[in-house]
Amino acid sequence: MNNEVLTELYNTVVERSKKREEGSYTCYLLDKGLDKILKKVGEECAETIIAAKNNDNAETILEISDLAFHMMVMMVHQGISLDDVMAELEKRSNKTGNLKTFKQVDKNT
Repeated sequence: MNNEVLTELYNTVVERSKKREEGSYTCYLLDKGLDKILKKVGEECAETIIAAKNNDNAETILEISDLAFHMMVMMVHQGISLDDVMAELEKRSNKTGNLKTFKQVDKNT
């Protein structure tokens, strides 16, 4: 997969947000607003987790794709550009040795 697929998907969502087409699921979500969009993001996230936990790679791929789509809708609704997210991912890819240290809890106290 390359950035072009994500860019095309993002641009399609942007276009649907500008020109609402009757019968479009994307337009339906945008019309319903943030609460509906977030509900779908949460549902798809949970379904992705379940598919992965079940070691069902084919289903996991489908659920990740659904999650990515709904996240794109959320991004467009919130005015977050794909370029912003890609820049953050690129910035993070340059980091090394950033494993967080966790506090040790003494279970005996």
